[in-house]
Amino acid sequence: MEIEIRINGRDQRQKTCTIAELVAGRGLMAGSLIVEHNGRIVKHEDWSGVMLEQGDVLEMLNFVGGG
Repeated sequence: MEIEIRINGRDQRQKTCTIAELVAGRGLMAGSLIVEHNGRIVKHEDWSGVMLEQGDVLEMLNFVGGG
């Protein structure tokens, strides 16, 4: 089933999945990624337990070190 969610300010259609599946499907580096789901930071170890639903809002931030 497809749902509409907002990721980093952009509306997108997405098959129903968990945050972990979304991150893996997009090929993102999970180690440096912070995910906010509906205004709440979700710990990496909890990603597989959060099923995305119609109207959810995600912010995904990837931290990059430098000098």
